[in-house]
Amino acid sequence: MAELQITPKRTIGHNHPTFIIAEIGQNHQGDVKIAKKLIHLAKESGADCVKFQKTCLTEKFNKSALDRPYRGPHSWGATYGEHKQFLEFTKEQFRELQSFAAEIGILFTASAMDSQSLRFLASLNVPFIKIGSGDSNNLLLIQEAAAMNVPLVISTGMQDLGGVRATYECVAQYHKKFALLHCVSAYPTPLQEINLNVIKLYETEFPDVVIGYSGHELGIEASVAAVAVGAKIIERHVTLDKTQKGSDHQCSLEPQELKLLIEKIRELDITLGKPVKAFQASERPCYAKLGKSLVAATTLRKGDILQHENIKIKVAEPKGIDASLLKDVIGKHVKGVINEDESILQENLE
Repeated sequence: MAELQITPKRTIGHNHPTFIIAEIGQNHQGDVKIAKKLIHLAKESGADCVKFQKTCLTEKFNKSALDRPYRGPHSWGATYGEHKQFLEFTKEQFRELQSFAAEIGILFTASAMDSQSLRFLASLNVPFIKIGSGDSNNLLLIQEAAAMNVPLVISTGMQDLGGVRATYECVAQYHKKFALLHCVSAYPTPLQEINLNVIKLYETEFPDVVIGYSGHELGIEASVAAVAVGAKIIERHVTLDKTQKGSDHQCSLEPQELKLLIEKIRELDITLGKPVKAFQASERPCYAKLGKSLVAATTLRKGDILQHENIKIKVAEPKGIDASLLKDVIGKHVKGVINEDESILQENLE
């Protein structure tokens, strides 16, 4: 299975624990203090990484888009540009937040929303750069990011399989140090459109890169199920309060939900284990009580040859030869008397 190494000590994929990204995005309300509270929340909940969004507004939007009137319950300005500017942290604030995350011991990164922001995030030496679904068809940005030869995590909302394949091929010509996240860009996502089996499709189509899931649904059940389906990265938006002003809060997880999600995923990581079927240590008491042995169907005497007709399989005391070894004893000679219904022991056979 594919792996993605993002730091010298952290690898994602294969038999490694699920990598959990707490997406703060712009749920910080434009306030560094709230952003730090959210970073602390993510750390205390057990997330592996916090993620923000970095944008140069004039690089991401044209003038008409920025000048568009933007009035509504979630608006932070009279125009869309004023709204987005209110929520945008400066480079200095990003460095401050990165330092805070490092102090409390959680990885820090952001989505690069444009070429200028991409270069800035690369200068911060973040463990990976995120390419959001809004840029999943922006092959110019994706190619520039790929050429930097840094780890990438790429969401694939608003794309069909052909679009995802184009993204994969764009990066793969440079390296395979990237992950693809199944994503549906609807806030919140209707259950019938989540389609977690796309994760399995991605594993088949792109077996040499890590596959994950970025969820925008209500609740945590689908995100936990995504791990069971095969996702090695889970990304969810987080908030201090879903009723806060802002369009992302509704489909974000509050503190208790984030903590529960991570607890369930960590339990599931343990439960999924490895693809090795073995007799487990915990099964020994049950085997001692109920495990089947070979017993004599009739009284056997020295020189008799064991055949199917003179062997039965029962729970026996003392425990005899394990029932699974039936084929191994057929044709063997008996050393001495084994009474009917007695266990057949290895020392009874030549």
